[in-house]
Parts: sequence; C-alpha cells; structure tokens
Amino acid sequence: MMSIEQDLRQAIRTIPDYPKPGIMFRDISTLLGDPRAFRRAIDELVQPWAGTKIDKVAGIEARGFILGGAVAHQLSAGFVPIRKKGKLPYKTMRMAYSLEYGVDEMEIHIDAIAKGERIILVDDLIATGGTAEAAVKLLQNMGADIVAACFVIDLPELGGAKKIESLGVPVRTLVSFGGH
Repeated sequence: MMSIEQDLRQAIRTIPDYPKPGIMFRDISTLLGDPRAFRRAIDELVQPWAGTKIDKVAGIEARGFILGGAVAHQLSAGFVPIRKKGKLPYKTMRMAYSLEYGVDEMEIHIDAIAKGERIILVDDLIATGGTAEAAVKLLQNMGADIVAACFVIDLPELGGAKKIESLGVPVRTLVSFGGH
C-alpha cells in the first residue's frame, strides 16, 4: 500500500501557470472526485482526534466547506462556515486579512461558537497563511479553543504553517509540495 502522501499526491492535479505565470496550482477537485482518495484524506485529517471531544469544525470558504463537513461528520461535531464578507445572513464578527493585492475580510456568525468550545479549523491548502491566520484570530476572538488547523496540502516554502503554529495552534497537513 502506498504511503498517504504518495497516494494523495497522485490524486491532486497540478495546473502550471494558474492563476498567473510561475504558479503551480494544486487542484484538489481530482482528489474530491476519487472516492478512495477523498475518504483516505478525510480519515487522515480526523485520525488524531478520533474518540476525543471536538465541538465544531470550522471550514474556510469554499473547499474548506467540503472537507470540513466531512471531517465534522466523522467526529460527530457541528460545522461552522467561515465566509468572505457579505455572504452570511445573520450578525457576524469580521477579521481583515491581506491578499496579494489588497485586503479582504472574512466573517463568522456571532453565535456560531461558544466560549471554550473545542474547534478544528479546516481548509484545502496552506500557503502564506493569511486566510488561515485571519480565521484563527477570528475564532480566538470568539473564545474558541482551537485544537488544530488541518490542511490537505502544505506549501512549506511560503511559511503559512509556521505562521499558524506561532499563534499557538498545532497544524496538521497531509501532503507537501515545493514551490508556489
């Protein structure tokens, strides 16, 4: 049997020069469409917390919704969406974060998480960590106990995982790719 990293690496499509020249885009839609690889990824993301109390899984829009929903189901936890500004219908808390060319904001419903709840944050990929950092700070501002931040893919050269760990949140990734 292949290692989890080899198995998942084969299930992830790489698209060169997307969205701009020099970027190697790591597309997990092929992994999501492969039932065995998708299940293996979810099982591996969940494994360290199987049998422990996790109150909710927070997923970052949009691929974090797919992965986070599956992780929440496996852990018998609730699911909380973290979305771009203006997408949630109820009262929200916001956190700004830097993009390559400017700033954006993400939001969470003000009643989505109770103080002290044990949360796992999920997204598909960690690169520079700007989005994940904003999500962590948003959850911390709400009083969440962030057990971990989980990603299928890490681009370690961009330093995002280290940025999240520096906020006191353990990071779990399944596959690393060099470059951008």
